Amino acid sequence: MDGAGTVSDPWWKAAGARPARSIDLPPGGVASYADVLGHRAAHQPDDIAFVFLRDGDIERQITFHALDQAARRAGAALAKRAHRPRTLLLYPQGLDFVIAFFAALYAGGVAVPAPSPRGNRSARARLEATAQDCRADIVLTTPDLMDLSTAALSSLPDAPPVTTLEALSTAPRVDALPKPQPGDLALLQYTSGSTSTPKGVTITHGNILANQAMIAARFEHTPATVTVGWLPMFHDMGLIGNMLQPIFLGAPAVLMSPAAFLQEPARWLRAITAYGGNTSGAPNFAYDFCAARIPAPQRAALDLSSWGCAYNGSEPVRAATLDRFAEAFQPHGFRPAAFYPCYGMAEATLFISGGGRDAAPVRVTRESASGATETFVGSGKTGAGHEIMIVDPETRAPLPDGAVGESWFAGDSVSPGYWQKPTVNAVEFAQAPAGRPTDTRFYRTGDLGFLIDGEIFVTGRIKDVIIVRGRNHYPHDLEATVQASHPALRADSGAAFTLDLPGREALIIVNEVERTALRSLNTDEIAGAVRAAVTQTHGLSVAAVVLLKVGGIPKTSSGKIQRRLTQSKYRAGTLPVVGENRQGRALNAALAATQDKTARAEGDARDPSSEE
Repeated sequence: MDGAGTVSDPWWKAAGARPARSIDLPPGGVASYADVLGHRAAHQPDDIAFVFLRDGDIERQITFHALDQAARRAGAALAKRAHRPRTLLLYPQGLDFVIAFFAALYAGGVAVPAPSPRGNRSARARLEATAQDCRADIVLTTPDLMDLSTAALSSLPDAPPVTTLEALSTAPRVDALPKPQPGDLALLQYTSGSTSTPKGVTITHGNILANQAMIAARFEHTPATVTVGWLPMFHDMGLIGNMLQPIFLGAPAVLMSPAAFLQEPARWLRAITAYGGNTSGAPNFAYDFCAARIPAPQRAALDLSSWGCAYNGSEPVRAATLDRFAEAFQPHGFRPAAFYPCYGMAEATLFISGGGRDAAPVRVTRESASGATETFVGSGKTGAGHEIMIVDPETRAPLPDGAVGESWFAGDSVSPGYWQKPTVNAVEFAQAPAGRPTDTRFYRTGDLGFLIDGEIFVTGRIKDVIIVRGRNHYPHDLEATVQASHPALRADSGAAFTLDLPGREALIIVNEVERTALRSLNTDEIAGAVRAAVTQTHGLSVAAVVLLKVGGIPKTSSGKIQRRLTQSKYRAGTLPVVGENRQGRALNAALAATQDKTARAEGDARDPSSEE
């Protein structure tokens, strides 16, 4: 089922020339996000909604009208099969995912995006657990993935039927489709699992509408905005930011797959150049990847002058990353003021805060617990009708400006809670800071940070903090120090954590090494450089330096390091180690005993799947 538009003229030139105007939605508002697409199809039917690129060329494009019609037909068929179905979406990156997502909404049901069933055993186990947890009524996928999808779900006691959009395409259009309301669930967004077991975040139509309005206002988007992106659509940043925001604006989006970017990072920036992209972004690692992997001849062909909002959604955003990228691409039209650090998470639908357009990111320099000087980048302010507070996580007392505590968030973007987890929800989604009315509903983010004049600075995750001799150390700071200590160590590809050993707390450093360094790998030399840098900068002793092959560090779909999973795999001895240096015979014996004990306990069980 194609549903693609036939527009062949250079639409992006017309899009870039559109005058800035207010976002056109019905004066009385809309009840659901399906209504937003319906409004676009009725009022700008022939405008391009999405373009999908493969290897830099247009593979497929679709108008608002064609997208709406394809989604309505499939939605009508879904509605006949189940009442308000929970629909698991198993798709590679592409326009079929967009159609399937809106088909689930038009059916009056709940969309459950998940990674494609292609992958290792751990990924398939996660998919099976997701399907079982959400109690999917039906699975939508592509013909190519039909057999894989069926096999991945075959062990479920009540395996949901698997079908494709093609099987639904013959359904007649049904005008009397269900009419979801703002309080109805629209989406189950499974968390990326950077620190805990993935959970299904329940997102209502009202949550999405509120968050979309806040994104548009804080990013200063207009219907003339052209979005370019490659982030995975099953993840909140790619779904809410790159897919749903353009429909809210009535503006076009140019998309590609994450694999296309990772294989050749220049494709991302070439797409911004070719289509006059205004808004595009990613976490830290993508900017570092571009600066390191796009050679000068490829940079010379770029014109990034249209890129007015280069958002960075990492927690925290690194000043060194911004500087490195700006130095590499400022000669090719990129403006450092275009950087837009922001903060968000699935539990808040997506967006919590962001900076100002055409203003340099706010930086604050402070002394760390170890006495070293650290520069923190602000992640902006929240939008109207929402509130951020920094709270003492133990006493729930609000903290003054500059004090580090847990960030709490309130507003219409906040999810009702995790799917089927009332006990957890009562703790994490229904809190009131000390001194505030008990009916105030804040979400406890689990992030550490501080506020200055309403600007939030995220310093790390509570669960990731490394405590040595009573002092807090943020793992990302240690990891940055490590990766700068020796050229063989890959950037954004390491994890720092501790292990409780008899008589001591052992700091473990794990990092991938560049492929070019494997032939003449000198583990002792690299370990010496790592230990010297960490001791000098942070005053800490490193117990073990563990070197991995490329791709060995577990990461979430958005590129976040999974430190707890890395720790678990290290204890189990399942990391792809190419070299390791341990300090002292006693430590070596203690680590070996710990790993052996963990391996025996786990036996031949599946790899830990508590993180994506």
